[in-house]
Amino acid sequence: MKRLFITLFLIVSLKSVAQIAITDTITLSRNQAEALFLEKNISIISEKLNIDIADAQVIQAKLWPNPTLTIGEINLWNNATAQQLPPLWGNFGTTSQVTAELEQLIQTAGKRKKLIAMEKVSAEIAKEYFKTFLRNLKIEFRENLTDLQYNQAQEAVYQKQLSSMQTLLKAYKNQVSQGNVGKGEYVRLKASELQFLKEINDLQKENNALQKELKVLMNLPATSFIKLTDEGFVPANKNIEDINLANLMESAIENRPDMKVLKLGNEYNDNKYKYERAMRTPDVTLGISYDRGASLMNDFVGVGFSLDLPFFNRNQGNVKAAKIAIDQGKLLTEEKTLSVQSEVLNAYQDYITTKKLYESADASFESDLDKLLESYRKNFMQRNTSLLEYLDFVDAYLDNKSILLNSKKDLNKNLEELRYITGQEIN
Repeated sequence: MKRLFITLFLIVSLKSVAQIAITDTITLSRNQAEALFLEKNISIISEKLNIDIADAQVIQAKLWPNPTLTIGEINLWNNATAQQLPPLWGNFGTTSQVTAELEQLIQTAGKRKKLIAMEKVSAEIAKEYFKTFLRNLKIEFRENLTDLQYNQAQEAVYQKQLSSMQTLLKAYKNQVSQGNVGKGEYVRLKASELQFLKEINDLQKENNALQKELKVLMNLPATSFIKLTDEGFVPANKNIEDINLANLMESAIENRPDMKVLKLGNEYNDNKYKYERAMRTPDVTLGISYDRGASLMNDFVGVGFSLDLPFFNRNQGNVKAAKIAIDQGKLLTEEKTLSVQSEVLNAYQDYITTKKLYESADASFESDLDKLLESYRKNFMQRNTSLLEYLDFVDAYLDNKSILLNSKKDLNKNLEELRYITGQEIN
């Protein structure tokens, strides 16, 4: 009974582990994957809240300062020197003293208006920071998609060769057992099979790493498995050479979120300078007070005001710092403009160079390569081609396949880099 119980327990445990290991395959195109990413990515949802926080600060800046109510000098007891006063109500309060004061701060020199202007610019900066964050996250996501598509295509090439090699090995094993073929050739084919298995194993490890990154970015369950279609692996952009490079640079300077942040920063500095200059003018506090039993009148009501006298502190340091920030912002914008122009030129040239390499291969070259490999395989099976010639061609075939796939991957990544640098979706 004890052995039976242990056996049943192990069977149930193994089934549970198997169920956990089972993955749900999700087949997606690039567009579908990106839509899922934009909808469900937790970092994007979280970063969007910074815009709401900035908008809330604008609301806060629009609010008037609260009035201040002060009540004091309330005596809870009296002594023989207490004067008699009219009661507050009933017989209570004939010897009670109390003061009350209501004060309201009045901001001068348009400080409130200037503060609102600063916070509105801060809200716009928060929106551009979000766009910058999304821009950075998007290129990371798209590069992972490209790497996964490349990985899948590369693995498919090796899987096909592995299947072909295993078919050959099966036939050769029978020939070796019958003494028709030397064992050396069989061992050489077996070594090639082992090499294919290693390549596939390495690709699967890379696939696992990409799966992990993409599942986090798309907020998918850990047990899911992403399979991408080939759609979009090779960009369909054929007219990019017709784009005016000067217009592309101009567009990047106007549209890139990080450039907009710099420009908005300059606007913020201008508003800050105006605000700090306004701070040189003292605010006025208006007040109305009531005093019972401590003045010439039993019930005294008076008005007054208070303000700082700007003899020593006229906010000189903050005004100077704000002015320097304006000059600094202009220099940073000038430097960033030059940097963006260089980045656009470099990204554009890289894309054109990669495009030329990709287009240098004839459109039918890849299919011709596949047909030639099949021809070599048949000739080898018919003993018209030696093992060495066949394996040499297989190596050359794999090298050329790798070059073609890498050129497609580089073309895709260079286009994404150009989109990233210019800040626009170039189609």
